[in-house]
Amino acid sequence: MTANDHAPDAASSPAARPAPRRGAGKRALVVGASSGMGAELVRQLAHEGYAVAAVARRQAELDALAAEPSAGEVHAFAHDVNAIDEIPDLLERIVEALGGLDLYVYAAGVMPDVGAEEYDTEKDLAMVDVNLGGAIAWTNPVARLFHSQRGGTIVGIGSIAGDRGRKGAPVYGATKAAFATYLESLRNRLAERAVRVVTIKPGMVETPMTAHLDKLVMPVSADRAAREILSVSRSRLWNVRHVPLRWFPVSVIIRSIPSLLFRRTNI
Repeated sequence: MTANDHAPDAASSPAARPAPRRGAGKRALVVGASSGMGAELVRQLAHEGYAVAAVARRQAELDALAAEPSAGEVHAFAHDVNAIDEIPDLLERIVEALGGLDLYVYAAGVMPDVGAEEYDTEKDLAMVDVNLGGAIAWTNPVARLFHSQRGGTIVGIGSIAGDRGRKGAPVYGATKAAFATYLESLRNRLAERAVRVVTIKPGMVETPMTAHLDKLVMPVSADRAAREILSVSRSRLWNVRHVPLRWFPVSVIIRSIPSLLFRRTNI
């Protein structure tokens, strides 16, 4: 018997084994996953080892996302968030496909261009349907699931636009303000069940949704925003977080401006 007969095999030695990925064995659902921050969240979660359900209207974009070489385990589910009757059964299928659920992100949203003198009810109600109605229709059953299993993390993508009533986008800001209040209510309701509810308020992010804007102030990439969102979702320090963090003092200043003065601004 040689000395090597007792030596551990190189492939089985602790140093040779790859470190387990952060999300190995965990399951995530991202609604609004076909582009922008939603797509980046899917990519990063899958890369970390999560099994991810990607939900959005556009099947082709979802299939392309799932087929990316580094995507990992991504399950594509085509769905329009306005089809609220489909959601309970679809969520059940997703949970079954993933083998459970640990993290849920609502990233779906629409922000059409609104003229300074435009009062388009059809356009406004479309924002209400997606940004608020769809958010509630998806988040309620997820909250019920996490309540029953006594655990899980809910992440809602709001906006700094919901911090004040801006003249440029009355209904978009109103939907984000309402979503933030809804998430706060869920946070208070679910706290005793060990369920985290995180509200994310992005500033200017370079996504297809903001492509029509003339100028973005202090923009960040969707990739960076997604990285910060996931970091915040894992931290116990924040329940509400502006992304990137530099928008927090901006928000504090904006919210402190008296209404009489604020209406004269174009913020």
